[in-house]
Amino acid sequence: MKKLVIIPAYNEEKSICTTVRDVLENAPGFDYVVINDCSKDNTLQICRENGLNVLNLPINLGIGGAIQTGYRYAVENGYDVAVQFDGDGQHDAKFLQEMADQLEKENLDMVIGSRFIENEGFQSTGLRRMGIRFFEGLLRMLFGVHITDATSGMRMCTRKVFTQFSMEYPQDYPEPETIARLLRQKYRVAEIPVVMRERKAGVSSINPVKSVYYMIKVSLAILIERMR
Repeated sequence: MKKLVIIPAYNEEKSICTTVRDVLENAPGFDYVVINDCSKDNTLQICRENGLNVLNLPINLGIGGAIQTGYRYAVENGYDVAVQFDGDGQHDAKFLQEMADQLEKENLDMVIGSRFIENEGFQSTGLRRMGIRFFEGLLRMLFGVHITDATSGMRMCTRKVFTQFSMEYPQDYPEPETIARLLRQKYRVAEIPVVMRERKAGVSSINPVKSVYYMIKVSLAILIERMR
C-alpha cells in the first residue's frame, strides 16, 4: 500500500524537524507532507531550509482545513492510506506500521491511536481528560461503539474514507465529529494502544475559554450526526 503521513503545523518551528525525523527513522514505509497552516513563526522557513516536503496555506484554515488539504493531496497523488500525525512532537511514529497492519488485517476503515487503552505515556491534562471521557460516553450511548480517545490526532484511514473527507470536513475540532459521521455511515472504526509524549514546545490551540465552546460545539455536531 502507498501510505502518507499528513503533518498539520501551525507555529511548530521548534518541533517540526524532530517530528519529520521521527517519521523518516521509525516509519520508513510512509511518505509525508507537512501542511503549514499560515504559521506566524518560522515553521515554513525551517521546512524549506531543511528540504522538507511542505505545502504552504496562504491563509490560516485551522486544523480541519489543514487536514482536509492533506487528504486532497493524498487523493491527487494516489495514496491508499493516510494518517494524521500532529506536528508538535507528541506522537510516536513507531506505531504507524502497527496501525497500518491493523487497518488491513481487520479490514477497518479507520484506526485511532489511543493513549487510554493501556494508560502509558502522557495522559493529557485533567480538564481535557474529563472532556475525552464525556465524548467516550456520548459516542457509546449514541452509536454503541467504545472509543476511548475520540480527540486523538493520530488517526489512519483508507482511501474510501479520506476521499470523502477531502470533499467535506469540519473546520474546527474535527476528530470526534468525524468519528460520529463514520459510525453513522456504518464504517468500521477501532483503536490500538499507543504512547504519546508531552508537548515539548508551542501552545495548544484549546485554552480553558475555548474548552467551553469546544464541548458545546462538538456535542451538538455529534447529536446532529446521530439524527441524520
